[in-house]
Amino acid sequence: MKKLHICDTTLRDGEQSAGVSFTLREKLNILSLMAECGVEQAEVGIPAMGKEEQRHIAAMAELELPVKLLTWNRALPQDIDKARETGVSWCHLSIPVSPVQLNSKLGWSGREALYRVLKAAEYARNLNMTVSVGMEDASRGDPLFLKELIILLYREFGIKRFRYADTLSLHHPASMGDAITGLRADIPPDVELEVHCHNDFGLATANTLCGLAAGAVWASTTATGLGERAGNAPLEEVVMAWRYLYGGECGVKADLLQALGETVALASGRRLPEGKPILGTMIFSHESGIHVDGLTKNPETYQSFDPLELGREHRIVLGTHSGKSSLRHVLAGKGIVADALTSEKLLRRVHRQAREQKRNVEPEELLHWWEELRNEEIMQSMETRG
Repeated sequence: MKKLHICDTTLRDGEQSAGVSFTLREKLNILSLMAECGVEQAEVGIPAMGKEEQRHIAAMAELELPVKLLTWNRALPQDIDKARETGVSWCHLSIPVSPVQLNSKLGWSGREALYRVLKAAEYARNLNMTVSVGMEDASRGDPLFLKELIILLYREFGIKRFRYADTLSLHHPASMGDAITGLRADIPPDVELEVHCHNDFGLATANTLCGLAAGAVWASTTATGLGERAGNAPLEEVVMAWRYLYGGECGVKADLLQALGETVALASGRRLPEGKPILGTMIFSHESGIHVDGLTKNPETYQSFDPLELGREHRIVLGTHSGKSSLRHVLAGKGIVADALTSEKLLRRVHRQAREQKRNVEPEELLHWWEELRNEEIMQSMETRG
């Protein structure tokens, strides 16, 4: 299976989330973690937003980290000039490609859009910038128009990287696969397609994976799935699913994904849900007695991959569905072996408290109850002897 390349846009599309704004220190920290993780490329901002944005981008470029940086720009010479001033040499040009965006937003025809993106690409190339082209709202674009755009830019300026954006999350996995397969069939073989998926219907990861399986080689992601509206394809989900569901390769280091995700969550003010795939605090937690019994006998009974790969471990929690296996496991962690009668009493108390308080029972509580029972037994024994 082919290698997956990541272009992460946490610092551009992620920061476009309503209410999210990263400080420069936070941006530098996030970018450093991305480089350490092995993210190949990072989209780090929009120079046309103003002087402060340009200053932040320039500061990130000055770190000279082992991650390629690119900026997002409209297909306009003034945007490209501002991008060049930041010191980032990779220029991403974005152009709407759907009739509704071209006509309603810009008042352009398809021909005018082609002309403008060709002129912008020529302008950027004359500044010795590496150019990639983003096709905004590609999922509503005419496939023939997309192919023409790619072939013209490839032929005229040797541009080999194109982003297929499902801007409004209108693809489902099958239609994404069909779209990339159809596009891939009629463009030069050395052109690299990137898929950029939004998550309005909860399908960003699935659509990204199907696009990759159909012939794209780059995934546009954000750490934790941060992004406009419902967000983007989460970096951690795409990487781990590509590795374990598709048998593919990726240079991202799984054991650093947790730190990156938690850093982005803190900086964005968007708390990670407990059940968040890959990163959530509860995803390796087990309460069901049947599951715990299986895990203690062989972890592979209830794991799709070893949590140690993420620097995590299985955690047994006590609640209304816990059985004796769970109880024994937690007590053993405290160096305690309880007899059958004591175990039964403790388990009944665990079930009762979990139901009444609608939460898990902490190991310290269980230890306290065990000590209470033990003290009661000692007192009863003393009274009997007395």
